[in-house]
Amino acid sequence: MSLIHSSYYQPRIIAYNGNVTPAQLDRVQDLTAAVTLNREKLKEVGRDGTIDWLKKIPSVRVTMRQLEYGNPALWQQLANSSTLGGNDLTPINLATSFKTSMVDICGYKTDDDGTFVGTVWYPKLRVAGWGLNIGDPQAMIERTVDLIGEDETLLENNNKYLIYKVFTASGGANETFQVTNPNSAGDPDESGKYLFRVVRYRPSTGVTTELVYTTDYTFAPNTLTVILTVAGDIIKVYYSANAYIGGQTTFTNNDSDMGTLEAKMATIELDTNQYCYRLQSVGVDVTYDRTDLYEIGNENVVSRGARDRTVRITLGRIVDDLSMERALRGVGSTYGRIDARDFLDNLTLKIKLYSSAAKTTFKLGYKFTNLTPVGVDAGTPLSDYITRGVTLEGEEGIISADPDFFVQA
Repeated sequence: MSLIHSSYYQPRIIAYNGNVTPAQLDRVQDLTAAVTLNREKLKEVGRDGTIDWLKKIPSVRVTMRQLEYGNPALWQQLANSSTLGGNDLTPINLATSFKTSMVDICGYKTDDDGTFVGTVWYPKLRVAGWGLNIGDPQAMIERTVDLIGEDETLLENNNKYLIYKVFTASGGANETFQVTNPNSAGDPDESGKYLFRVVRYRPSTGVTTELVYTTDYTFAPNTLTVILTVAGDIIKVYYSANAYIGGQTTFTNNDSDMGTLEAKMATIELDTNQYCYRLQSVGVDVTYDRTDLYEIGNENVVSRGARDRTVRITLGRIVDDLSMERALRGVGSTYGRIDARDFLDNLTLKIKLYSSAAKTTFKLGYKFTNLTPVGVDAGTPLSDYITRGVTLEGEEGIISADPDFFVQA
């Protein structure tokens, strides 16, 4: 049996809410998943050995490392936003965009002999955190994303392809849609059931609803009947088949975007457009305190949210002047005393990324507001240059491909 090389592992991402076109995941450097089954051994007094195993809801963590290449498509998918990119450059907001958004990530796998083996599918993943890293002045810029969920599904044999189809409703009772090209192979775990999931997005209200089999829809082979639709409803269907969608591929080489953005293509500004000189490293770490609600009588998560979030930014530099400290203090170059106790607590940091070191074509920006310094470190190594680093913390920020968001402090 041939092995499966990463060169033949083709990852895709599908937004759950809204009407967002699925996308392949480009420039991925590492994609890992850890599945914890959360099974508890049951014993009792008077008996030697295990009675049974209590099967609790599994925990799945998917982590992805990706080269930063200036394309906002990943953030659009993670936020379930159809407005980011193109002519509408509405920013992704750290406070709101990832609270209830979910994505499916799947990997289509082919072995070294060119035989398609199957699909691994991680449904309903939520953003637990993400990061941006510029390791040194000559480094490639990287993104990391941390996602959590409850399920991993492996599809093979007649069910080896995960299929996602979208239909637009005309409106009315018992509206039908032909689910073909390819036909569903049926769910091996549930006899007589052919679809994994049917989701309705209603643009008029902006609400996404997962439909219930027999209550909201029925399915006879190849024909989906939705009990009641409104004109313009987007019906999204997930199922498995032994072939992929005719005329489409799971992955197309992206040679139009840049391979990666490098440290020399970045501009880092602190507070009132103060350029940060002599930086050696920049690290951004955003974490979300997830609130995923369960209920008695249900084995699934019934509501999702994020109680809070933390933005932590570290800037490392070699010292040649005190320009950064002056920015932290909010004073000019002629000021004579800088006391760490008086550092500001409403600072803004902007990371602006361009297509080249000339910085004439803006690609993507990250802006963090209301930051406060929480730590400063200084190093005086033997026979080397003095270093100073600062750690900033906050909870607000945006991601946007619109340069206008990065003009003002």
